[in-house]
Amino acid sequence: MTRLRRGEILTGDDEKYGRLRILLQNLIDTRHPYAKRMAERGIRAEHIKDYADLAVLPTTTKYDILNNYPKGWFAREDREIVRIQASSGVTGKPAFAAYTAGDIRMWSENMAWCMGLSGVNENDVVHVAFGYGLFTGGFGAHHGAGLLGAMVVPMSGGHTDRQVSIMKDLGATVLACTPSYALRIGEVLDEHGRDGLSLRLGFFGAEAWSDELRHSLEERLGLKALDMYGLSEAMGPGVSVECQRQDGLHISDDFIAETVDPDTLERVDYGCVGELVVTAWNKEAFPVIRYRTRDLTSLINAPCPCGEPTPRMTRVPGRSDDILILKGVNVFPTQIETAVCTVPGLTPHFQITVWRERGLQKINVVCERSPDTTSDDIARIQDELSESIKRNIGVTFPFEIAEPGAIPRSYDKAVRILKR
Repeated sequence: MTRLRRGEILTGDDEKYGRLRILLQNLIDTRHPYAKRMAERGIRAEHIKDYADLAVLPTTTKYDILNNYPKGWFAREDREIVRIQASSGVTGKPAFAAYTAGDIRMWSENMAWCMGLSGVNENDVVHVAFGYGLFTGGFGAHHGAGLLGAMVVPMSGGHTDRQVSIMKDLGATVLACTPSYALRIGEVLDEHGRDGLSLRLGFFGAEAWSDELRHSLEERLGLKALDMYGLSEAMGPGVSVECQRQDGLHISDDFIAETVDPDTLERVDYGCVGELVVTAWNKEAFPVIRYRTRDLTSLINAPCPCGEPTPRMTRVPGRSDDILILKGVNVFPTQIETAVCTVPGLTPHFQITVWRERGLQKINVVCERSPDTTSDDIARIQDELSESIKRNIGVTFPFEIAEPGAIPRSYDKAVRILKR
């Protein structure tokens, strides 16, 4: 399949769906597992002419990848594949994703577009503290910043004292990492001071995070904190990104986005929250067709004040399979994060223990008090957290106030939910 270059991508939906038909026909010709599912529905490639037709195609999930482990979901021969990345698997095995040289170019162009849209240029020093290896975060930010001509510092995660020192010494202007690790960097800056720090932009993703945590990061790191969305199965980071208006995430033209009801899989209207389903019409080695991300969002049918015409999505509050149901109320971990972040004397770190008792879901939340508080402050913190939970969530649940540093720090994705 001949790939479009980014300069050609904006030629309109006819070209986009024409390339999608070529991709589908290639899967049929090579007897890919997805082609069998199309055949079961009597769907042929020529049936898919526009956005409305896309809804007849079967959705795919991570289980489709894992059920064809390790390479059964690949659509190219080994000799054409130049990179393997992976996400954590729901069965303990990783879900491998494959890339041709063309896919790597597309990924780099997407990330360059995302970072450039937000203001990164050749004068920036981009400090990448996403993990490298099979996780896509580090390589994605690295590729995009490099294509823009920026200076890239490939630090990965960990050794936070050294990270802070290098950011100051090299004059880092852009930070790319998970929001939970950015919070850890902020704690080290609290200890060592911000003198010499030059950060102006932060790209944070790979986990859901609240506006309250955004405000905390902006204050502690002295930057504008931008949400970047992606997933390893689709490509990695670069599916969508906030511009500096921070008013929804712009979706890359290499992806077609839908939102559906997680139970019925029927499409929901613009502005209504549903599960994000993505189709990558320009990928070669690893087909991503109506992939159910499990992430909840809504699509925005209005132009962004920044002038960029691409469609947008709202920030992801959480996953459909991470919803906690307490006394009949749906609760996201990001709502608990909001309640915690609004209480003076608490750090933004917390963990939720979940279990079932007589068929009902129960939780206990452990928070930690900040180092500048004492045991005498605990009663006041408990009262204010109780009020914040009622105000922001509407239901009550037990919680504990732990000592400073009691919650394990994360160098990658934070572990928010523990099940027993």
